[in-house]
This record gives sequence, C-alpha cells and structure tokens, in this order.
Amino acid sequence: MLTPDQCAGICDRRFGVGADGIILVDNSDQADFHITYYNPDGTQSLCGNGCRTGVELAARLGLAKPTSTFSAFDGLHEAELLPDGLIKIRLNDLDHIEKVYDGYYLDTGSPHFVRFVENLDAYPVFEEGRKLRYDPVFPRGTNANFIELVEGQTFRLRTYERGVEEETLACGTGATASALAASLKGYESPVTLLARGGKLVVSFEKDKAGSFKKIYLTGPAGLVFEGQLEL
Repeated sequence: MLTPDQCAGICDRRFGVGADGIILVDNSDQADFHITYYNPDGTQSLCGNGCRTGVELAARLGLAKPTSTFSAFDGLHEAELLPDGLIKIRLNDLDHIEKVYDGYYLDTGSPHFVRFVENLDAYPVFEEGRKLRYDPVFPRGTNANFIELVEGQTFRLRTYERGVEEETLACGTGATASALAASLKGYESPVTLLARGGKLVVSFEKDKAGSFKKIYLTGPAGLVFEGQLEL
C-alpha cells in the first residue's frame, strides 16, 4: 500500500516522476493479474485508461495473454490485446443514469458528470469542473466531462478529474460515461471520443429498459520510459 504522501511525491511534476496517477500490477488469486490505481491524493478508484496501460505492462511481464481477466477496484474485468498497440477492456454493466442540472451523472467505476457544450476549446474546464467536483449534490465528489459533437458518432472530450484536481489529457471512465450519456441523445454504439491525449472508442449494448451491457473501452497504450524509484 502507498501512503497519500508517497502518492503525492511520486506524482509531483517538479520533485517526483510526474503523473496523473500511479498504477500497480500484481498477481491475483481471482484473475490473471490485479491492477491497483492511486490518484495523486492517495485515494483509489477505477481508472479506465490506467487499466489499459496496466494490461500493457502485464503483457510485458508475461502476465497478460491475448485475452485475459484482471481484478481492479470495482471487481473483475476482461482485457484483450489488439493489433497496433490497442488495448480493449470491458467495464461493468450500468443500469442507471441520472439527469442532474444540465447534464448527466453516472458511475462507470468512478463517478462522472457529463455536460454537452459548444466551443470546447474556449470552455472554462478547470473552473466549471472544480465547481461540479465539490458541488454538494455529489456526496462522493465527481469527475466532470465536457463534450462537443464533431460529426457522426464522434465527440471531442475534456475532463476535470477528481483526485488529480486538474484537467487531464484523457480519462477512460470519463470517455465511457460520455459515450453512454450521448446514447440518451440518440447516438449509437460505437462512440468515438477525441481527448487531448488521444482517441478512445466506446462500444456498448443498450436494452429497452435503458441498461447498458457489454461496455468496452478501446485505445492505444505504449511504454514511455523505464526506471527505478526508491521510496
């Protein structure tokens, strides 16, 4: 277990490694491997993109097969290694999306608020995201996602992330939440999300009762550097 101080020190961009979070890959009794995600403040949650990078690391360590299972903060998940460095993971089914203010609130492993906006480049993501993150209507706090239609089934996405307390370049559970929220406006699976950090694709099945099943998040993951860190 890492302490909050250790997490903050590692994630610090001036005196640490610099990161939006920390991912640990371990052996698991329930699955092929286990992924633990820490936010910079030491809290834990499911991180969709973090899990995808964890799968990529597990493959390098010989723990992940072309098709694997892994355990994480919210239970068991499936993972698949695709060509061209793409990693596909399955998220848990979801049966409830709540209309809140001018957007939607749902939990895709982490709590997310989704708002549809125009002129996303000029939108005050930090200011509006911070307001929503600490709004009393969200007892656990929330991540805040702001999306803008590009064309067809493709949206641009910017996210203020709880725990990081800043805008992040990409958020997997946020992309998933945004895609599912978009389905309430008539958009169909798969939905493509263009974040500042890259492209993510979310596919899902929606039944007549409004529940979502077979939710998959797909995107690239690759090694940036290797090193050793003494705590």
